[in-house]
Amino acid sequence: MTPTRLLAALVCLSGLALDIPAARAAPETGRPVRTAPEGKPAPKPPSLDDLFARLRASEDPAEAKGIARLIERRMAGSGSPTADLLTDRARQAVTAHDFPLAAELMDRVTALEPNWSEGWNRRATVFWLLSDKDDALADLQRALVLEPRHFEAWAAMGRIYESLDDKARALAAFRRARALYPQMEKIGEAINRLTPEVDGRDL
Repeated sequence: MTPTRLLAALVCLSGLALDIPAARAAPETGRPVRTAPEGKPAPKPPSLDDLFARLRASEDPAEAKGIARLIERRMAGSGSPTADLLTDRARQAVTAHDFPLAAELMDRVTALEPNWSEGWNRRATVFWLLSDKDDALADLQRALVLEPRHFEAWAAMGRIYESLDDKARALAAFRRARALYPQMEKIGEAINRLTPEVDGRDL
C-alpha cells in the first residue's frame, strides 16, 4: 500500500472511531468498563400518582413545568396504536387548519378508546377551534370524569366559561387547575382577575 493510501485509510478509521458510543469503546487505561450490577433491576419510573403529588408540592416553576410535561407524556398514549395514529393525523389536520377533518378523526379515536381521558380533551380542543363551545365543554367534562387530575382540561374549561361570561364557573375551574398544578402559568392571573368579581372585593 502506498503512503498516500495508508494515510487515507488511517484517517477513515479514525473518523469511524469517533462515531462509536463511549459506552462501547474499549478503554485505553486498561480499567474495566463500569456496568450495572448483574441481576439488579433498573429503577422503576415514578408512578402517575407520584408525579401528581410532586407537581402539587413543587414550589419551583421550572421543576413543576418539567413534572407537568412528564405527566402529559404519560397521558398522551392511548394504549392503542390505531388510536394513536388517528390522533397524530388529527394533530396534523389542526396544524393545516383543517378542523372538520380533525374533528372526524377524533370522533373515531373516542369511539375506539372511550376510556382515554386525553382523547376527549383533544377532541374538546378541536371543538373549541370550531367555535363549538358546548361540545367542547361536554368533552372536557367527560375527560375529567375519567381523570379528575387533568389540570389542562380544568384550565381549558375555565377559559371557555370565561369566554361565555360565566365567571363563577370559570373561577371554580381555574382554582381546580391551580390546586393540581400550583405553578401553572397564568392561572394565578386568571384567578386574581376573577376573584373580586365573583367573591366581591375586600373592604
